[in-house]
Amino acid sequence: MLLFLLLVSCQSGPPKTPGEFRPADLVELVKLDPTLRLDIRYATTNNFMHRPVYRQARAFLQRPAAEALVRANESLRPRGYGLLVFDGYRPWSVTKAFWDAATREQRDIGFVANPMEGSKHNRGCAVDLTLAELATGREVTMPSAYDEFSERAFSNYQGGSPESRRLRELLRSAMETEGFNVLKEEWWHFDYKDWRQYQILNVPFEWL
Repeated sequence: MLLFLLLVSCQSGPPKTPGEFRPADLVELVKLDPTLRLDIRYATTNNFMHRPVYRQARAFLQRPAAEALVRANESLRPRGYGLLVFDGYRPWSVTKAFWDAATREQRDIGFVANPMEGSKHNRGCAVDLTLAELATGREVTMPSAYDEFSERAFSNYQGGSPESRRLRELLRSAMETEGFNVLKEEWWHFDYKDWRQYQILNVPFEWL
């Protein structure tokens, strides 16, 4: 275990992933659908790192994932809700910073991705999000807060209010219909089905 941790701490760049991949085509979400709401926590101090790790409050996904997200957003409108995005594509260097800052327990549970493997965020195929009320613009109440490292964050957690669980399932249903799968440890995290087709990236937002 000590050798493993030393290897991770010494890693200076993304892991090399063998195979053939589709060319990256990262799309800025609000340019594809201006009705998507953003709350990019990692561009602020309101996150588990307590400091900004992004210089710009922007969100990107690979084009097929972004188009699927737009469809999910549209499907929620008749129910009175829209999507509120916390994070999308994440440069590998940020994943490395998260791992370095995490506790052993947070790593073991799976709340942060191992940089030696990279994350689906690094491939532009994962998104963190919740619901917002269309009438008020307010973020809804879910069983846990975003980036809350507790059992309440699990997608199958049976506590909390019935209404919060109903909204969590509404979000999950809309996302799964469009080809996303929820992460069991985080109700807000969804992976797009074709994530294996894209390489791990370390491109800063400023270059996109």
